Amino acid sequence: MRMSFGEALRVTVFGSSHGPEVGSVVEGLPPGLPVDLAQVQAALDRRRPVGRRLATRRAEPDRLVLTEGISDGRTTGGPVVGYVRNEDVRRGPYRPLEDVPRPGHADYPARERYDGLMDLSGGGIFSGRMTVGLVLAGALVRPYLTAKGVSVLAFTRSIHDHSVPETALHLPLPELEAASRQNELGAPDALAAQAMAQTIEEARRSGDSVGGIIEARAEGLPVGLGEPFFDPLEGSLAHALFAIPAIKGVEFGSGFSAAGRRGSENNDPYEWVGGELRTRTNHAGGILGGLATGMPLVLRVVVKPTSSIAREQDSVSLSRRTPERLVVTGRHDPCIVPRAVPVVEHVTGFVLADFLLRRGRA
Repeated sequence: MRMSFGEALRVTVFGSSHGPEVGSVVEGLPPGLPVDLAQVQAALDRRRPVGRRLATRRAEPDRLVLTEGISDGRTTGGPVVGYVRNEDVRRGPYRPLEDVPRPGHADYPARERYDGLMDLSGGGIFSGRMTVGLVLAGALVRPYLTAKGVSVLAFTRSIHDHSVPETALHLPLPELEAASRQNELGAPDALAAQAMAQTIEEARRSGDSVGGIIEARAEGLPVGLGEPFFDPLEGSLAHALFAIPAIKGVEFGSGFSAAGRRGSENNDPYEWVGGELRTRTNHAGGILGGLATGMPLVLRVVVKPTSSIAREQDSVSLSRRTPERLVVTGRHDPCIVPRAVPVVEHVTGFVLADFLLRRGRA
């Protein structure tokens, strides 16, 4: 079982949804990097459900504990180990599911892969709870990115059939961030956020769920950052982003819509702007040939509807080989998009920091 990612920087996540704790070990952080514990805690708090009307009722405090790698508010150069305890755990609702796999979950393939020994309470290692360690890793590298002049932001682009209007997406990154923090949906448009909230509430009341799209942007990347062929910048980003539970698609720039364009429409013409080489458009999403172009990095991820729903669904008994009707009980988000926004943001930042550190070693 591989639970690590990265080259110059490496994150290893540990724990499980209903185990004693979840967290991560981060290796490769430069010595002397400032660590503001309040800011790291704030990053973890952004993914918590507390204070959200439209989220799960599982109320984990997520109080950060750092045990290694920090001295006098700075990294030592050794591995940083951090975790949060799982305090609001309820295993009872999951016991009836040991023989009946939940539709949309990894229950069945996980039981086959691990000979039925994997603890899948709350989803086990396949749970969104595991993203605590990813956010922690991304928060620890944020000062390094800032020192390098790199800014990273993620926000809700759409939920179900409601999208943020294009006019709201042309704001400078600081304004886009400020607007997206004004509502619990993480969407940079108030009217769109209201419509999204209503859709989520309707899904919750009907025992169902909805998905959506998260967009991430990064500015300040040096031209040429990345690697060609088997280790392209977008390949590593996609690799890490697909570790986030419920992510089912990743695209960069124009993404899949490029299939409907001609080359004359999808190419980005070069021009000089204030003495700097830029492109008039950014259909490439800031990456060509696996390397950063100097334009803003733009990527989007598709988040599927939450698999745990309160509606009756068809499944089977694995032991009796008979059809079964299943209702998933417990505490679940009717839409996990808003809570996944900070996860996407911090995973993106971690990968970019890894490439920047690789570049520094070259």
